[in-house]
Amino acid sequence: MREVERLRDAVRQTRERMPFHIDAWVVLPEHMHCLWTLPEGDADFSRRWRGIKMGFSSSLPDAGKPTVVMASRDERGIWQRRFWEHTIRDDRDYQTHMDYIHFNPVKHGLVGNVADWPYSSFRRCAANGIYPAEWMGTGAEPGESGERP
Repeated sequence: MREVERLRDAVRQTRERMPFHIDAWVVLPEHMHCLWTLPEGDADFSRRWRGIKMGFSSSLPDAGKPTVVMASRDERGIWQRRFWEHTIRDDRDYQTHMDYIHFNPVKHGLVGNVADWPYSSFRRCAANGIYPAEWMGTGAEPGESGERP
């Protein structure tokens, strides 16, 4: 988690070139989840992810010599090659993904309350009235126990 500021910078730089709205984001020690809204008529998630990955990777100190395959693909071995993309179908699907993203630190045992994880958009969402501050602090994972209060 020591490099989260580098990740934030890479996201900011990418958003300047290719705008998108961050609806939700959580960064965990070995993976992250996010929910974006792209401009109308623009579905280019891949180019944005590539910009974020490249911006972050290039900000890191040299991590040693890459393998021949990594060098041929201009990779440094930090990121997995692919990402999972899902187009939101409706309001219920949007809510389910928002909940999943914000509950992830609890699911992985990193905190007991979603509001305690510092690398999440949950507190911003709660401040904006999307969630009550005490939402899903403990208990079952979303989808198992029901809805947001």
